[in-house]
Amino acid sequence: MVSGWTKHGDGKHLAPGEVVRPDERLSWPRMAGFGAQHVIAMFGATFVFPIVMGLDPNVAIMMSGVATILFLLIVKGKVPSYLGTSASFVGGVLAIRALMGGDTPAADAIVTGAILVAGLVLALAGVAIHVLGVQVIHRIFPPVVTGAVVMLIGFGLAFVVARVYWPQDQWMALITMLITFVVIVAFKGFIGRIGILVGLVAGFLLSWGADRIFGNVTALNAATGKIDTHPRVDFSKVAGADWIGLPNFQGPDIRFGAVLLVLPAVIALIAENIGHVKAVGEMTGTDVDPYVGRAVAADGLATAVTSAVGGSPTTTYAENIGVMAATRVYSTAAYYIAGVIAILFGLCPKFGALVAATPGGVLGGVTVILYGMIGLLGAKIWVENRVDFADPVNMVPIGAGIILAIGPVEQIISEEFRVQGIAFGTIVVVGGYHLLRWIAGHPSEIRETTG
Repeated sequence: MVSGWTKHGDGKHLAPGEVVRPDERLSWPRMAGFGAQHVIAMFGATFVFPIVMGLDPNVAIMMSGVATILFLLIVKGKVPSYLGTSASFVGGVLAIRALMGGDTPAADAIVTGAILVAGLVLALAGVAIHVLGVQVIHRIFPPVVTGAVVMLIGFGLAFVVARVYWPQDQWMALITMLITFVVIVAFKGFIGRIGILVGLVAGFLLSWGADRIFGNVTALNAATGKIDTHPRVDFSKVAGADWIGLPNFQGPDIRFGAVLLVLPAVIALIAENIGHVKAVGEMTGTDVDPYVGRAVAADGLATAVTSAVGGSPTTTYAENIGVMAATRVYSTAAYYIAGVIAILFGLCPKFGALVAATPGGVLGGVTVILYGMIGLLGAKIWVENRVDFADPVNMVPIGAGIILAIGPVEQIISEEFRVQGIAFGTIVVVGGYHLLRWIAGHPSEIRETTG
């Protein structure tokens, strides 16, 4: 646990080149301001992805605060990070809902049950990394495999944009996407880093204005699959929600078939956590390798804890790492404050109802960017590790797995058990790669993880 923070400087200003280390802090009013920045940075994705997955955004926001505090305690304050909602589970969750009847309370319980088990698997992986060393992960999931899994998770969600969100309001989706483009590129500082949130808010306000000026929109109803007329923004549930109260907690229902659909996300989370921990180490100038296993285990345990009450899966956030890079304030005190603020947000049901009223067209405009960025992160892993696609051991299973995920292709095993989309693609990528490497008789992963 963190024993305390050393007062840093005068608590007001930082000299050029000066930083605030994880075990230091500025004055508490200043730290409150930095904590609020971390809340803003995580906010967009942390409430967008629960909506996409059909989970309660209020629970997600509240439990992200709990998860962050739990994470900081487990890593002993050595890895300042915020744990927000993970996008890696979206494909598996949507596949579960397609099999279990859509957005129903029973399906919600099965979704959170599957995520809970995946969180425990991730926690066990973290323990293994802590005991055996991070090299074990590179042997099982070399960069060619990790990059492929990250890519197919992102691109495998293209059908969600095409079939669910974009058709609900095509013009608003396009406008929201373009606004987000401009904000991310035109603003180089903090505003640019929260461009997704800015674009979403702008799309929300424009949708509300379009309802006032043009009336209801005629478009596809994602729930029924039929064309109907409906308002872009529905505030009916906002008016009836309380200002103060507990969110709608819900217990999990564990089903083996559902668990299999979300397990591929564990691979992506391991890669994501390791990358983020190393980035924090580089910024703070400290050796964080001894805490990589703790960080992965902490994220897994946090995911299990949040999903046990109906919350969404968690992961360390690059957005908040960007805030630290810009401010040079790495104090864990700011993250504890951010966690408390998020918990307080979760205690306002009216706020949660407002978030849940986000129009489908607006979600289409931002998710097309989010999913694409996730997919390209996989390509970034390949480029940084100089993966050789002239080698058929790399090219053949990776290409096949990505196509199966994007399809999304379904493989029926029995009447009650099937694998499809991202889960199917991941099995082909991981299993196919190691099978072909064994047949070819050469240790491809050693060459790819060096240099």
